[in-house]
Amino acid sequence: MRKLIATVFNYSLDGLLADEGTEFWKFCFDLPEIREPDDPAHLDFLQSAYAHVMGRAAYEAISRSMTTTAADHPFAEILNAGRKVVFSRTLRTADWANTTIAAGDTAEEIDMLRRGGDGYIVVWGGVSLWRSLMRLDLIDELHVSLFPYVAGEGTRLFDGVPSSYRLDLVSSTASSSGIVELQYRRHR
Repeated sequence: MRKLIATVFNYSLDGLLADEGTEFWKFCFDLPEIREPDDPAHLDFLQSAYAHVMGRAAYEAISRSMTTTAADHPFAEILNAGRKVVFSRTLRTADWANTTIAAGDTAEEIDMLRRGGDGYIVVWGGVSLWRSLMRLDLIDELHVSLFPYVAGEGTRLFDGVPSSYRLDLVSSTASSSGIVELQYRRHR
């Protein structure tokens, strides 16, 4: 059965996500390793995913970026060619190549994606989808990019999720710019 791996990027020391237009957002996207990621292991991780899962808002932002403004971004080739599933009950069409819409029960849709093989599925977000998957206890791993920044403003990722959501640290790696890549596995 395929693992579900949530990738949480642009996360501050005070537990906030970088909302577009904030100083934290600007800080994140001014870093060269975010604008032009070149870590072969991370690119291989994305390339090797069975599917890339997103909520509607994340899908709209990422698809727009990867097909227009950031079409030369290292993720663009991977995401444009990869299998994508957007979770939405309001989206009727998905114009981004290789995208299907999952509009049914979230747990059942995830279960169908997980069946039939090994490997993993990358969950890109957004916040509503991450929270829903945590409440349903469907996430197997969390990969968190923790930035050396106290944001003071932004969205709290873990609002409304179970209060006893135990994780086991698998690995932690610091970059030269101070970003710490944390990999957690859901404690079962």
